[in-house]
Amino acid sequence: MNAVAPRTATLILLCGSIVVSLSLGIRHTFGLFLQPMTADLAWSREAFSFAIALQNLMWGAGGPVTGWLADRFGAGKVVFGGGLLYAAGVGLMAYSTTPFMFTLSAGVLVGLGLSATTFSVIYGAVGRAVAPDKRAMSLAVVGAAGSFGQFLLVPSGQYLIGDMGWFAALMGLTVAAGLIVPLALGTAEREHAGGAHAMAQSAGEALREAFGERAFWLLTLGYFVCGFQVVFIGAHLPSYVIDKGLTANTGMLALALIGLFNIFGTYGFGLAGGRWSKKKLLAAIYFARSIIIVLFLLAPLSHLSVAVFAAAMGLLWLGTVPLTNGLVAQIFGVKYLAMLSGFVFFSHQLGSFLGVWLGGFIFDRTGAYDIVWIISIALGVLAALVNLPVDERPLARLSTQPTR
Repeated sequence: MNAVAPRTATLILLCGSIVVSLSLGIRHTFGLFLQPMTADLAWSREAFSFAIALQNLMWGAGGPVTGWLADRFGAGKVVFGGGLLYAAGVGLMAYSTTPFMFTLSAGVLVGLGLSATTFSVIYGAVGRAVAPDKRAMSLAVVGAAGSFGQFLLVPSGQYLIGDMGWFAALMGLTVAAGLIVPLALGTAEREHAGGAHAMAQSAGEALREAFGERAFWLLTLGYFVCGFQVVFIGAHLPSYVIDKGLTANTGMLALALIGLFNIFGTYGFGLAGGRWSKKKLLAAIYFARSIIIVLFLLAPLSHLSVAVFAAAMGLLWLGTVPLTNGLVAQIFGVKYLAMLSGFVFFSHQLGSFLGVWLGGFIFDRTGAYDIVWIISIALGVLAALVNLPVDERPLARLSTQPTR
């Protein structure tokens, strides 16, 4: 049975999807600011990259905490606070005159805001609100919404930068982030699911149980690779194509195409996860990413090759998210889904930190991104292999209990 009324579940799904769309859409524009901000403020790429890397780390570190708070008190309050932090962080990015100030705003404030307004918190609320037979589709909808935000806001951000400059662009994105605050009301769980579970399990017991399962650690390791790959590409691909003689619009188009095709990829993989083995789909995604990167690096670079690469990578971009979160729910249940997903996502963000920071660090020292591309390829193969041994069966304690 549903934990909440169907009308309330629909409202949570709708508002949660818009929140994720705004949150991820804004975040995906940050790579567009690397070149104009570092040029105007005389910063190194490593300084900019470190702030964005710390953002991903704070996002991941905050995930288990905001997830636990959402599991305990409901998602609405957490999203409300996260929206305030996010808007404040983006606004202060524009006023940062030193790398330290930029690190505090873009790194700490935005990172914490993201931890409260993206997948762990929203997936927990949606996972509890909808019926089990509709969960895969609903998680796919949320994931696709995040991709739509990227498709919509990346071109908007590039237009604002080109037309009014990076400062005005950040002010516009601040307004967009502020919209998350009223939307938080729609993510409030009217009948919070915390008391609706047959299993009387504490948060500490849930963590000990998960940490004792090999499947949890394999999923965590695979998600590390996902973070490394997508955030390195998202933050550095626009600069990579400019360094190779193409235009800033080519980089913008690449990010927009990733977002567009990710809508179909995330939704498609989410639905597929409801019918076929999630671990095999995850392995296929990681392996396919490595193949696509290899082909991209071997092909002559052109506007067309960048577009094809972006479209292909977009189909695989966030397809890991509904599959990974779906496996966590399938194996461990949904009572502490936000918290457990937050811990898995922390690994994703450790990978994100290394991907974006190493991109800037290695570029500043070698003048190229070649080494990081090679690391991304090798990690993709590793992630494909570690997902295959995951035991997808629900834990024994759930075999005779409702999954809600």
